[in-house]
Amino acid sequence: MSHRTLAASGLVAGYPGTAPVLDGAAVRIPPNRRLALLGANGSGKTTLLRCLSGALRPVAGAVTVDGEPLTHTRRGLRAHRQVVQLVLQDPDDQLFSASVGQDVSFGPLNLGLDESAVRARVAEALDLLGVDHLAARPTHQLSYGERKRVAIAGAVAMRPCLLLLDEPTAGLDPTAVADTLAALARLQEHDSTVVMSTHDVDLALRWADEVAVVVDRAVVQGPPEEILGNTRLLRRARLDRPWVLTVGARLRELGLLAPGALPRDTDRLLAALPEAPAVRS
Repeated sequence: MSHRTLAASGLVAGYPGTAPVLDGAAVRIPPNRRLALLGANGSGKTTLLRCLSGALRPVAGAVTVDGEPLTHTRRGLRAHRQVVQLVLQDPDDQLFSASVGQDVSFGPLNLGLDESAVRARVAEALDLLGVDHLAARPTHQLSYGERKRVAIAGAVAMRPCLLLLDEPTAGLDPTAVADTLAALARLQEHDSTVVMSTHDVDLALRWADEVAVVVDRAVVQGPPEEILGNTRLLRRARLDRPWVLTVGARLRELGLLAPGALPRDTDRLLAALPEAPAVRS
């Protein structure tokens, strides 16, 4: 894995017989960053991810890696998919082999790697996603959260520089969400750039280094606290303001929080509050 910059500019994309879903959209994903992609249902998040991965060819605009444009030829797409991997929202759209190990090995085998190299990649990917104990398990016997992480492991086994994850925490209980986020943290420690689409503004605020909101067929990108603190933008995008920013702003009005950037998660918000005065007996 290495550090690459994925970007798109002037994207116009959609589907036959409909108006464009994206019209002039632009986004830049720097190396080794965590970017949360937000937007209402139907706003174009998945369309943007498909364009970035090469799965959908835009009508206009360009997708680039380190400034080099993606070409939609067999050779160009093959090279692009060794750099960028997309994991779909529904893991059952990607899992098809009899066992976990066989499924995760599919991509490396198609690269023409020898058996020992494939085994090494599979073991590495399963370990990073915390599912190495499932290697021999039939895929149909996995829980929904396990299937999601195995689908990500299949992409990780390709050793891409960038992982595009479409709603990786959707439908998961809190424990499974925590397991998935821990796995994503391990990926970033191994120099992967992770892009995650989500509807969860609180998760985006505490997890992401940058946020991109798909709204009005374009993309607005910037720091999480700036983008998710922009009430007008959130209203346009049909998104809620993160709970911790709403509560933090009110606590500041009451003089209970010092001036400066608001905390981005509950733990930091609680830590920033003044201690209760000691009660004299």
